[in-house]
Amino acid sequence: MSDRTPGIRPAATLGSRIDAAGRAAFPAASTALALLLISAPLGLPAAAELRLAVAFTCVFFWSVFRPAALPPLVVFALGLLCDLLGDAPLGLDILVLLALQGVALQLRLILERQGFVRVWLAFAGLAVTAAAATWGGSVVLGMRLLPMTPAIATAMLAVGLYPVLAFPLAHAHRTLAEPDHA
Repeated sequence: MSDRTPGIRPAATLGSRIDAAGRAAFPAASTALALLLISAPLGLPAAAELRLAVAFTCVFFWSVFRPAALPPLVVFALGLLCDLLGDAPLGLDILVLLALQGVALQLRLILERQGFVRVWLAFAGLAVTAAAATWGGSVVLGMRLLPMTPAIATAMLAVGLYPVLAFPLAHAHRTLAEPDHA
C-alpha cells in the first residue's frame, strides 16, 4: 500500500525499512558497482570509454524514469567516482553528468510518454553532446589538442549500450527498485 492512499498500515518493521532503503539505493549502487567493475584490471578494451558510456546511460535512464532515485548529489558522487577512476581532469565528468541529468530532467515529461525508439534517439543526441563536452573540456583544461577517437568511441558505445542496459534497468525499475513493493 502506498503512503499516498488512505488506510491503516502496520508499523514498518526493521526488515521492511531495510528493504525500502535497498530499493531506494539500487539505482545509485548498481551504477557505482558497474563503474567499479568496468574499471577493474580485467583487460577490457576501451574501458575508459565504456565507463563513461555506462555512466551516461544510467544517469539518463534514472533521471527520466525515476528522478527521485538519483538526486543531483548522487550524480555528483558518481561523476567524482568516474573522475577518480579515469584520467580526465578532476571535475569534468561531474560537470558533464550533472548537465546530462539536468537536460534529461527537463525533457522528462516529454520522454516518459514516448516509445523506446524516441527515447533512444533523444539519448543518442545527448550522449554525443556529452562525449563532445568531455573531449572539449579535456582539451581546454589540458591546454593541448587531443585526438577525438576516445570521444567518438564513448558516444558510439553509449548509443549502442542504451538498448542493452535499458531493458534490464526498466525491469529493475518495475521490480527491484520499486518502492511500492517494499
